[in-house]
Amino acid sequence: MEIARNGMTREAIFEKLAEFRRNDIKWQEGRTYGYVFDPGKAVVEVGKAAYNAFLSENGLDFTVFQSLLRLERELAAFGARHLRGDKQVVGNFTSGGTESIILAVKAARDCYREKRPEITTPEMILPATAHAAFHKAAHYLGVKAVTVSVDPETFRADVEKVRSAITDNTILIVGSAPSYAHGVVDPIADLAALAQENDLWMHSDACMGGFLLPYFSRLGEPVPDFDFTVPGVTSISVDLHKYAYTPKGASLILYRNKVYRKYQIFACSRWIGYTIINNAVQSSKSGGPMAAAWAVLNYVGDDGYLEIARKKLAAVKKITDGISRIDGLRLLTRPDMCLVSFTSNDVNVFHIIDEMNRRGWYIQPSLSFDNSPAHIHLSINASNVGWEDELLKNLAECVEIARTLPDGELIGLIKGSLEGVDLSAISDKDIMGMMSAAGVTDGALPSRMADINGLLDALPAHVREKALTAFVNDIFSQP
Repeated sequence: MEIARNGMTREAIFEKLAEFRRNDIKWQEGRTYGYVFDPGKAVVEVGKAAYNAFLSENGLDFTVFQSLLRLERELAAFGARHLRGDKQVVGNFTSGGTESIILAVKAARDCYREKRPEITTPEMILPATAHAAFHKAAHYLGVKAVTVSVDPETFRADVEKVRSAITDNTILIVGSAPSYAHGVVDPIADLAALAQENDLWMHSDACMGGFLLPYFSRLGEPVPDFDFTVPGVTSISVDLHKYAYTPKGASLILYRNKVYRKYQIFACSRWIGYTIINNAVQSSKSGGPMAAAWAVLNYVGDDGYLEIARKKLAAVKKITDGISRIDGLRLLTRPDMCLVSFTSNDVNVFHIIDEMNRRGWYIQPSLSFDNSPAHIHLSINASNVGWEDELLKNLAECVEIARTLPDGELIGLIKGSLEGVDLSAISDKDIMGMMSAAGVTDGALPSRMADINGLLDALPAHVREKALTAFVNDIFSQP
């Protein structure tokens, strides 16, 4: 690609951008159950206006843009109060849950470098439902991720399995509030007590639920404690761009006090240039997301969020009850929040998803791992309220259609061809050959994804990762 020699007109630019979006999901229609959290037109417009107003302000230097310093301090103070922390709780604004999680792992690692310098290979214990961002943090930061199985019935962290995984190298225990996959809150209090017993850092990952769960609790739901009222919780991550409905990317990382947060901060004076002091991963960053988050929180207000939570809670109960009544489907567990997971013992869930997509819905496939089977995931947000009856009606119809579709023929052939093959040594060429057989050609995905998802589900996790890496490395090539 070359940029236009003489420049394009404004009209031509936006026509081209509209063309680029032609195949994007139509999230504005209320039929998308993932990735986009839509609070409605009025809130979106406030967020965009505030975002644009601070688009050019640079968070690299808060002494120059003191408005951003004030915004960040106020947002962190809101997070501390919302999660029932005292005046000692501190925090920072980040671009999203992944950045918040990476910072928490970095802080724990650097804290224990000082506290226990004899540890040269630090470990963190992750229930199998802990977000993939912790594995990314482990990869980036040289911390070993030790994964333990969760309870096969509730899908909550198994405290005794976590206990048995603690070694002399352990520095950090992670719990989810809730886990993304199943929408259930881990026993944070028990995990934190275990962390205290062993002088370990305890991170409560509330990226999904930290904003919404306090409202569910106020509505009478039995939400387990996961916040700073729990002794032993060291840090908490909470996203605002999910159920606070602020524009992306907006998250908070919070610490019980400054003693812990100190290890998050990066400073460098070993170069000839401007002063470098970063309170998060990014250096230069637009003030737009921060201003937008502040604006949306104050525009919707506490009463507004409570009412949104009331409607979502009713929608979750209606959808989970409805799924339980559809022949062939079963809930994996009753969620604590508005993340719903369900599967089938006799129908290919990937065919169900394809059929739903044909009807204009976006529902998310989840591959099998540990003791959780392949399943369908719904992240229910404000724009999905009111669509419950049509969703359930279409879901029941798609289950019956999926029963009639051929299942597993291609997967069986591919698995047969892999018998005796050392999958740890499989080449990118072989992987792309499998992907091509499943319908991926020239970086383009097929209209139906059941074979692709079935293929990935049939592979061991480490081979899935290798396949996905090869595919992404191929698709992000010059157009």
